[in-house]
Amino acid sequence: MALRLDDKGVIVTCPNCGRANRVAFDRLDASTRCAQCKVGLPPVGAPAEVTALSQFDALMERASVPVLVDFWAAWCGPCRMVAPEVEKAAAALSGRMLAVKVNTEQLPQLAAQFNVRSIPLLAVFRDGHLVQQAAGAMPAASIIQLVEKAGAR
Repeated sequence: MALRLDDKGVIVTCPNCGRANRVAFDRLDASTRCAQCKVGLPPVGAPAEVTALSQFDALMERASVPVLVDFWAAWCGPCRMVAPEVEKAAAALSGRMLAVKVNTEQLPQLAAQFNVRSIPLLAVFRDGHLVQQAAGAMPAASIIQLVEKAGAR
């Protein structure tokens, strides 16, 4: 299941106390602690669902790590095939990149903005700019290579 975003960061649940915590976009590469129990939170290692243009814009403006965007749709078989591979890549690169999912049916403006013609389309952004993209389903190892080629540290 994808994590949630808001206009300021990624909402993660503390594994110790269960409290929802926001990890600010500009702190994705830093250590964070739970606001309630003060236990260190693990780096974000799962895809987050983009549900609004404002979230995407804020993320692109402030992300401290490269962002992998999975443009997909529910009716797309290859999209469903690549989803677990994106999850594996997100876990492998946790703290070094953030994976997000953009449903092209719910946010067609984003698909149009980035000229998405076929899905799944995986796009890597760094400092708010598109630096790498690849269409079609691929294994996690290839996704990791795509992100690393684009500059994940």
